[in-house]
Amino acid sequence: MIVDLHNHTPLCNHATGTPEEYIQQAIQNGTKYFGFSDHAPMNYDQKYRMTFSQMHIYEENIKNLQKKYKNDINILLAYEVDYLEGHMDQRVLNAKVDYFIGSVHFIGKWGFDNPEFIGNYKNKNIDKIWQEYFEAIEALAKSGLFDIVGHLDLIKVFNFLPKKDVRLIAKDALKAIKEANMVVELNMSGLRKPTGEIYPSSTLLESIKELDIPITFASDAHDPKQVGLYKEQIISFARAFEYDKCATFKNRDRQLIKF
Repeated sequence: MIVDLHNHTPLCNHATGTPEEYIQQAIQNGTKYFGFSDHAPMNYDQKYRMTFSQMHIYEENIKNLQKKYKNDINILLAYEVDYLEGHMDQRVLNAKVDYFIGSVHFIGKWGFDNPEFIGNYKNKNIDKIWQEYFEAIEALAKSGLFDIVGHLDLIKVFNFLPKKDVRLIAKDALKAIKEANMVVELNMSGLRKPTGEIYPSSTLLESIKELDIPITFASDAHDPKQVGLYKEQIISFARAFEYDKCATFKNRDRQLIKF
């Protein structure tokens, strides 16, 4: 796939391989725009992210790769930032990057996509937590801080699905994404998870297309072997909804390119 904007490095403490190995795999895949968007530091859930003192290491590593591979691929620098009230830090938000991915991994302080805490689902009203999740996505969009929404329906990761129509649950969040002029990523990592499907679902992508919200592509790789692993499926998925352009960024300026 020509664009792949959501990928990690070992600095997040739950990815393997060197950043250069990710780049080499992306080049082999024919990718033209490859983004590193590792988990930004914050003073919560510190086990699964770099520290603030490592930000310069991360940024320098990516800049060195940009120089080394400048004739082979466009390498982009970004952060995936958790939208969590009281924990978003200006040291991250003021960083000079190509884009920010905003993601929701927490409902309150519950890391709902972490297998360590999957037992919490048995005590939850599933429709209620889906509603709370998409209310957080709506707030993320309204914050105006981010360029891309990460794995839009991540809440489906363990197949705890709502009884209520997801289009109704997500309606206000999608409207906020549209009004914020944001991009929704098609994230293939769901194909590696119990949900077994791309984020977002086909039901939600239909609504996204109706709102004329642009898309981009994401491996969300935590291992070089995951880079572009399901590239054919994700391209076919986008084309099934009549998308033929995807977003990339430079210095937070967006452009749409054909795929």
